[in-house]
Amino acid sequence: MPGQVAHDGTRKAVLSRADGVVFVADADRAQETNNGESFQSLAANCARVGLDFEHLPMVVQFNKCDLPNAVPEAEIRERWSAAPWPLVFAVAVSGQGIATTFELLIRTVYRNFGPNLKLQTEHGLSEDAFVAGALGKSA
Repeated sequence: MPGQVAHDGTRKAVLSRADGVVFVADADRAQETNNGESFQSLAANCARVGLDFEHLPMVVQFNKCDLPNAVPEAEIRERWSAAPWPLVFAVAVSGQGIATTFELLIRTVYRNFGPNLKLQTEHGLSEDAFVAGALGKSA
């Protein structure tokens, strides 16, 4: 959901039924404060709907990495080095990083829920087969 405050109620409703989240941050240096506020809002909304934010299957995507004022990837990686979530650097208008983001999220969801649901042990569904199915590909 977009980061605007007007969408906060919708974000909470969607989040309450989410198995995983892609947090999309704007790589533009001028958006760093807005990114931080949106991330804090995500954490607060997770708490409000009963999700464990630290263990939530999530991918953090930095979009607009092609713009002149984009924060360099190395700087972002350094700032986020302690975060448990994978980072993806994207340029949505060209599609760069979009499929990677989705695949990483699917893998993270599988790793989070697979053991409890016994996807591999009882259902014979490997991580690769799960991802392939979600992506509409054959395993």
